[in-house]
Amino acid sequence: MAILTPKQIKASFKAVTNWSQRSKTIGRTYLFDGFLNSLAFVNRIALDAQKINHYPEIDIKFDQVTLTLTTQGEGGITEKDFALARQCDEVFLKSFIS
Repeated sequence: MAILTPKQIKASFKAVTNWSQRSKTIGRTYLFDGFLNSLAFVNRIALDAQKINHYPEIDIKFDQVTLTLTTQGEGGITEKDFALARQCDEVFLKSFIS
């Protein structure tokens, strides 16, 4: 899978507006109502990540989960990262937003 150009990356952020770019990664922090909801979210996205064989870097701090995505094998950001970002946002919106 090819690394996205800066123009492609900018266009891809239109679908994942709460994410941002840092160097060769994209990331987002999600806020939850307590630690157990943070863990439940991580467990749900782990299933999606396993299915597509693409894994985020995950940082859990009580009621916050920060995800960082990059495609290690390509050395940068690819469509695979944005696809997983969209899936994570969907899980969050469907299961953790009232």
